[in-house]
Amino acid sequence: MRDKGKKIITYFESQGGIVRFSSILNAGFHSDMLYALEKEGEIEKVSRGLYKLVRYDIGSHPDLIIASIQAPKGIICLLSALSFHGATTEIPRQVDIAISAGAHANRIQYPPVKFYRFAPLVWQAGIEDHDINGHKVRVYCLAKTIADCFKFRNKIGLEVAREALKGAISEKDIKPQEIMKYAKICRVDSVIKPILETML
Repeated sequence: MRDKGKKIITYFESQGGIVRFSSILNAGFHSDMLYALEKEGEIEKVSRGLYKLVRYDIGSHPDLIIASIQAPKGIICLLSALSFHGATTEIPRQVDIAISAGAHANRIQYPPVKFYRFAPLVWQAGIEDHDINGHKVRVYCLAKTIADCFKFRNKIGLEVAREALKGAISEKDIKPQEIMKYAKICRVDSVIKPILETML
């Protein structure tokens, strides 16, 4: 393999094995070299404007990583966040991503993504940064996710939200006060409070 090809491979490795096309160009590499490596089977396109090393194993939560790279201002929310925290038996059909109201939603071909628009104060609350295989993935903390699930209960189902609330307290040691803090931010405290009272 030519030296330039080796340099791109090294660059991919330094970026966790998966890179946006714009980042490759900004790093000083020419698109022709990228396409040559794609033909040689060293690199593959995983989505619009996103490439990965063929031999690179993304590991756990590949869809969250790929979606987060393509929507860097988005935050993993709702069922996807519950699943990430191990707080639901539901299997997400897509990656749920929260974006601030008025923000542009990037067009993502893969994986399937559903965007939810949050009011700015709600969107900013309860964000955690997680390092997954060298990639930063922003996910709402479990207490915030519970509040969000009640806010969007008509879309994900009230029973899913109730089960997540129950599990968060009994199995994940999340304090009711913490959930109520986010419930007030999300304006669902009047919905969650009576359910909490029956559990305690």
